Amino acid sequence: MAPRGVEWTVIVLTCQYKDSVAAFQKELEIRRRRGALGPRPLLLTVEDPTARVGSGGATLNALLVAAEHLSARAGCTVVTADVLREARILVLHMGRDFPFDDCGRAFTCLPVEDPEAPAEALTCNLDSLLGTMTQQLCRGSPPGVWVCSTDMLLSLPVEAEIAWDGFQGARVISVPGSVSYARDHGVYLADPQGLVRDIIYQGAETQIRGCAGPDGKVPLVCGIVFFSSETAEQLLATHVVPPLDACTYLGLDSGAQPIQLSLFFDILLCMAEGVTEEDFVRGRTQQLGSGQATGAAALRSARSVLWKALHAVPLSMACIPGGRYDYMTAAASDHIRSLTLPAGSASALPFRKAAHSHVAQPQLLEDGCSVTNSLLEGAVRVGPGSVLQHCHLQGPLQIGSGCLLTGLEASCSLALQRCRPRDVVLRGHAIRLREVPGRVFTLTGRHDNWQCPAGEAGTYLNMPWEEFFRRTGIREGDIWGSDVPQGSRCLRNARLFPVLHAAEPLGVQHVLCLLGSPWGEELGRWRASWRMAWEELLACLDQEAELASRRVLFFRQAQGKLRGALLEHRDCSLLPLIRSAVHEGYQEAVLDTLDQVASVAGDPGVAARALACIADVLGCMAHGDGGLRSGPAANREWAPAFQRLECGDVAGGVLELARERRKWLDRPALMVRAARHYEGAEQILVRQAVMSACQFVSVGRAEPPPVGHWVRVECPARIDVSGGWSDTPPITYEHGGAVVDVAILVDGRRPIGARARRIAEPELRLVSASGALEGEVVVELVCRHLEDLQDYCQPHAPGALLKAAFICTQIVTFPSQKPLQAQLLEGAGGGFEVHSWSSLPHGSGLGTSSILAGAVMAALYRAAGKSASAESLIHAVLHLEQVLTTGGGWQDQVGGLVPGIKIGRSQARLPLKVEVEQIPVPEGFSQTLSQHLLLIYTGKTRLARNLLQDVLRNWYARLPAIVQNADALVSNAEECAQAFRQGDLPLLGACLARYWQQKKHMAPGCEPLAVRRMMDALQPHVYGQSLAGAGGGGFLCVLTKQPCQQDAIQHILAHTQGLGKFSIHTVEVDTAGIALQLVGSDPQARGDVGGERAQAAT
Repeated sequence: MAPRGVEWTVIVLTCQYKDSVAAFQKELEIRRRRGALGPRPLLLTVEDPTARVGSGGATLNALLVAAEHLSARAGCTVVTADVLREARILVLHMGRDFPFDDCGRAFTCLPVEDPEAPAEALTCNLDSLLGTMTQQLCRGSPPGVWVCSTDMLLSLPVEAEIAWDGFQGARVISVPGSVSYARDHGVYLADPQGLVRDIIYQGAETQIRGCAGPDGKVPLVCGIVFFSSETAEQLLATHVVPPLDACTYLGLDSGAQPIQLSLFFDILLCMAEGVTEEDFVRGRTQQLGSGQATGAAALRSARSVLWKALHAVPLSMACIPGGRYDYMTAAASDHIRSLTLPAGSASALPFRKAAHSHVAQPQLLEDGCSVTNSLLEGAVRVGPGSVLQHCHLQGPLQIGSGCLLTGLEASCSLALQRCRPRDVVLRGHAIRLREVPGRVFTLTGRHDNWQCPAGEAGTYLNMPWEEFFRRTGIREGDIWGSDVPQGSRCLRNARLFPVLHAAEPLGVQHVLCLLGSPWGEELGRWRASWRMAWEELLACLDQEAELASRRVLFFRQAQGKLRGALLEHRDCSLLPLIRSAVHEGYQEAVLDTLDQVASVAGDPGVAARALACIADVLGCMAHGDGGLRSGPAANREWAPAFQRLECGDVAGGVLELARERRKWLDRPALMVRAARHYEGAEQILVRQAVMSACQFVSVGRAEPPPVGHWVRVECPARIDVSGGWSDTPPITYEHGGAVVDVAILVDGRRPIGARARRIAEPELRLVSASGALEGEVVVELVCRHLEDLQDYCQPHAPGALLKAAFICTQIVTFPSQKPLQAQLLEGAGGGFEVHSWSSLPHGSGLGTSSILAGAVMAALYRAAGKSASAESLIHAVLHLEQVLTTGGGWQDQVGGLVPGIKIGRSQARLPLKVEVEQIPVPEGFSQTLSQHLLLIYTGKTRLARNLLQDVLRNWYARLPAIVQNADALVSNAEECAQAFRQGDLPLLGACLARYWQQKKHMAPGCEPLAVRRMMDALQPHVYGQSLAGAGGGGFLCVLTKQPCQQDAIQHILAHTQGLGKFSIHTVEVDTAGIALQLVGSDPQARGDVGGERAQAAT
């Protein structure tokens, strides 16, 4: 995200017409809800007091309105300039009508997308300028008033800065430009100190060159001005002095005659050092458009007032090197060029050929074209140099080069198929005639000039008018009445565009007929229709309807993006789009689309992501109220939907979820609870996806041990050295995973184990012991009925893991009509007794629960007369953890069941298969590694479940930072494996340190303060360090620079404050992995009594 910019007190948008105020105010409010404007600013849309009040009059009126609102907020009953002292006010001028966008230059859409925006939305020129002003140009400026025109495209280099030390008065912002460009624009003449001496508009070339710097560039007038709060107060004070009062709504309401005032040539020019009072008041720049309507006397009087009030104010200039300014002219060729040339993009964001558009066949978009906020279905070919905006078109269709098409609906496609438009501007317009809404189409040529007289060099459709009349048979009298003088006839006042027909509705074909044959029949209807000229249509344009239609199309194409992103497994974040839909009231359309995708997706991973997106929609609808997103998801009202999903009826389950959802939308608390249940439903589908790993579980037959004889299994712990989180479903099968693990003895012991035996009684005796470091906890249970096993899927229930192991090894079938005792007698001739233990504390981060599950399953398989390889056990544990609903990955069991140092990998596909490669290391390196590795128990309890929920939510949202981090985790694991192959301890430490940063990025909050203090103290003495597992507590793994550093580390930490209780433990690389023994009837026996030892298979 961009650095934090200015926090505006007031943002004022000025516009020409009162009918525009409501529409543009709504646009500002939408941007506030998106988070683009910050939460604080007062947003005001202010109509100009009268037509053509000028930029100066509009500025003075906007300043007055802002001061009025701030005064009212402050509890004042009259306007007081004191409210300006600490205020930061931004005034944005909409300017005049624009022939290529019905909502003006400010709302012209740019062909860009902002991947870091919190809410996905079209980027208009207004948004680009707001970003430039807020994040770049105005940062560091003192309180005051910024004024910015929106009739330009502006881009600044990222490093642009303005020095504000000692600033007083007013400052104009400039960018360098060429002398040739400046001939049609304004330039500043400034002295070496940056004080403005004069403002020159369309001056002679010698005048312009006199403004040039050493590089030959001249400082262009680019429509941005800053007034300090003191200067703004002085300017505001003039609004009560005639005739300047006529520039504000107060003056007009008081009966004053309107006056037109220029910001640059009537307000700023009087501050320029090189301008005399006589020249200024006399009106040296009167021909520049100031005051023509009200007479020279009133204008001279106004200038005299301004001179007295502002001449002493210093006017300085800041020219931004590397900045780019392009005035948005009324020439179609200029407009098309600005929207199709990536190098000319006015936004800091990169150019997109198809921005916020759903294009069925993107290969048909030729280089040099631009498509924005459009839906192109079928084969729609767009030629080079053509622009499509706000269009819904259906192929087959060919748009030639050099076209601008906007506002065309799908119904226009058939007419467009009859021609191949080239070098034309074809636009659809929302209008309102006497409160009746309608739609009108206009057609002009790319090279046409709106104002050029028809009798001179004027053209229509890029040809002289005479040739147009000859080609079509249209007569001059058809489009200009006798009331329009011959010399005034031009494209702007030509009544070319059909509005109403007595017998039938009008469509785009009734302007396309102006291209000539084969449109003879439509040309007849054109003649019979009531037509209007562009200058007449301007008063009928319905800007609110136009902006609304753009939103409808945006979310229509967004639905296509949703479907494509989900069904095509794209790693793009949908959360910004979801936020935008909720902000703008389109959540129902998004929910319907997500329901549809989840219903039809044959892939459970796709359906799960769709349900996760629905949970995000519901969370956004709560607007931060209603409680935490994480919470229980077992309300009985949702049970029917969950049961359908569990049975594999995804379509029926999604339909049932949607029915239930509609009952939970009344208030935020219910929405959040509904979101939790959608996440619960998503986890059912994740479980089903992970269950695909069961096909890689292969169980063989073996001679069962005698009744009463124990099968003992011992396992090492594991430390994850890189890649963790990439093994976690659904990341592991949607992105692909790679994790490097080391099997370890802790303090010379295998800390994890289980033993099992058959017993004569048809019952299950379960004993689990854990936590030697914290004090041993022992749980003993006897299960004689199936009901005793029903809490097997509740991970915190006593004996849940052992119960789940009986079910996953298929020793017990649950649920079943057959009683438990009958099942046991039939399958094993009696019951089972199983004991499990771990000397590691809860939440150690060393993979205890998954490794223990592998040990228990191995013991049960063997006691029941079955055998399973380590590879099968790895996949069987994945199954068990889904049954147990802990949702773990595969790295723990890979680390503890497979000996030594290895890298596990999974591909981005289903079925989920884990492949393990043992990493060969140089001779003696395992011993060296053992001398440099230490484990430090931090004394902090890890809350992995909470971390997991947050990580999975962020992954399903495909936050760009999370996707990039997943890539980095996998690449770091491969680099770490190479470090092991080379026996390179420093490189291994670098991978470990990088891995810890990646973990923190994946799960913010996983580093307690005490751990941070511990790591800071150890930093000079280690190559790398990381909390084991997900982080948050448990064991800290350190790779020391020197061997055998247990005492040294103990000394360092003992003298570090704020750590609490800790303990240090030695590590030894385990080269055996899972070890299985038949030990007879003595449970404590260690010998190979049964003559059998199972080694881990790789």
